[in-house]
Amino acid sequence: MGENGYTHFRVTVPEPWVAHVEINRPDKLNALSQEVWLELRSVFDRLSVDPSVRAVVFSGSGEKAFSVGIDLKWVAKEGSPFVPRPEEYADPARRAAALRRFGIEFQDCITSIEKCEKPVICVLHGFALGVTADICSAADIRICSKDTVFCVKEVDLGIASDIGILARLPKVVGSYTWVKEVAMTGRNFGADEAYRVGFVGSVLPTKQDALVEAFRVARSLGGKSPVAVQAVKHFLDYSRGRTVAEGLQYQLAYNTAVVQTKDVPDAIKALMSKKAPTFEKL
Repeated sequence: MGENGYTHFRVTVPEPWVAHVEINRPDKLNALSQEVWLELRSVFDRLSVDPSVRAVVFSGSGEKAFSVGIDLKWVAKEGSPFVPRPEEYADPARRAAALRRFGIEFQDCITSIEKCEKPVICVLHGFALGVTADICSAADIRICSKDTVFCVKEVDLGIASDIGILARLPKVVGSYTWVKEVAMTGRNFGADEAYRVGFVGSVLPTKQDALVEAFRVARSLGGKSPVAVQAVKHFLDYSRGRTVAEGLQYQLAYNTAVVQTKDVPDAIKALMSKKAPTFEKL
């Protein structure tokens, strides 16, 4: 087991209120096997309810890749969902039921990033391939280095992705035509193109520069009311795909409780006195 009891991740709190999650398989270019994404869910489920954390920076260890995507050695192994054993072909209905259970679990692991109550800032560098796009599309903010190479690669494995990217990417970027093109061709695209379509919010010269920027944003979030920041994330995620009227109705109902926080008078007092406010743990 590694740091904080995890095998495939390094989780630290390098400064107040900010957690840093790193995929820690640099010798495998941070490739993702089933064990890795199951542990990913454990990491983000824990951080979601940790009152000492208000923002999460998510990156990959090493200099070559955030992640090259799914671990192809695991995929190619007989008995994986992609290469069933001969006896597993006997009954298509039972095979389909097993695949469905596997798919739901895989989806839930990726969705744990989106469901994390705390804002998640994904820092991408080097190779960010295949399932990496599914993972980072579930984050709230994406920052990358100039050398980042992306792709939605599943089509080249003979499958259509069903774990997140095809559902989330059209809601993240501004061009449906672009989404269809990169998803159906599986081609690579770079940092500048990702920024142009809105997939990433900023591009920095190096991985270190991108991490510095991510921690700057996380530090800013950590200094704000956790009640307010977490409610903003929740409202935006809830309202995506719903009508304006539905979003307004839900937000008002939710806020009748949340707006009663003592963080409101504390924030107003700080603004008037031009002093940095201090907020309690949530």
